[in-house]
Amino acid sequence: MKTFLLLGAIASFLAVALGAFGAHGLEGKIPDRYLEIWKTAVHYQMFHAVGLFVVALLLAKWPNVGTLTTAGWIMVVGIVLFSGSLYVLSVTQIKPLGAITPFGGVAFLIAWAMIAYVAMKHL
Repeated sequence: MKTFLLLGAIASFLAVALGAFGAHGLEGKIPDRYLEIWKTAVHYQMFHAVGLFVVALLLAKWPNVGTLTTAGWIMVVGIVLFSGSLYVLSVTQIKPLGAITPFGGVAFLIAWAMIAYVAMKHL
């Protein structure tokens, strides 16, 4: 539980910092198209940082449900792959990096499906 609470806090902190950097540090320095991609990365990172808090709270209730721990780690991987690839794509404008992004999206979907499974099984 503590691990995902900490990871959620770190991911949230970084989302705010990276959002501010994009708004103030990148505006006018990269094309608007890539600034929008940066914003998408920030939004998805923050949504899934909240997801990590959800995992932490559920683990407080059900500490021995390994599926929740797995879902949390898959969500972390999703943040790195999805948002991370979009951050790098935005600043480098190397388009093939966008091929990594869907793997992060699939990781998000798997993590949420696992959380739903746990909810259906334990509620």
